[in-house]
Amino acid sequence: MWKRDEAVKPTSGQPTPSAPVTQSNQPASASAAPQPEAARRQQIERGDVVNIGKSVVIKGELNGSEDLTIEGHVEGKIELKDHVLTIGPNGKIKAAVFAKAVIVLGEVHGNVTASEKVDIRDGGSVDGDIVSPRVAIAEGAHFRGSVDMQRKGAQPGQPAQQQRPAAQPAPQAQPQPQPAAQVAQPAAR
Repeated sequence: MWKRDEAVKPTSGQPTPSAPVTQSNQPASASAAPQPEAARRQQIERGDVVNIGKSVVIKGELNGSEDLTIEGHVEGKIELKDHVLTIGPNGKIKAAVFAKAVIVLGEVHGNVTASEKVDIRDGGSVDGDIVSPRVAIAEGAHFRGSVDMQRKGAQPGQPAQQQRPAAQPAPQAQPQPQPAAQVAQPAAR
């Protein structure tokens, strides 16, 4: 059996540098582009993606300043004001949810408020009220509650009349001027 240490013996007593070899016997610098799994690992290492696994149970308040994927169970309140919350297919949420965007593949029991969009995908379920300027419910999804599609910049709880832009006032019936001959009509005898 050939051994690398025996095959290459330096004569001067100093080790000879060798290029690292990958499993395909190519130098490491010539390796292929990262696979999707490798790219996902890099995102996780940089902190771009946070994942709560299937076996994790959280009771209480969950706040964050990065995108979050939940595959486990959360009860209480979830607040990711400027980030995306994804409820995975195994995720079960019993909480009030506040995020920039919410993608539901699992189950949510509670009100969902998003500043940009709520997306309930096939197999996803929401039992609660939704407040968001954009809402998408896929065929095969479950939804029970009400939807309030507020415009951006509108404060929750504002009456609908105050949300209209000033350039478009509410239409009102204006009396039409009538010719003087038709205004006075004699009474029937």
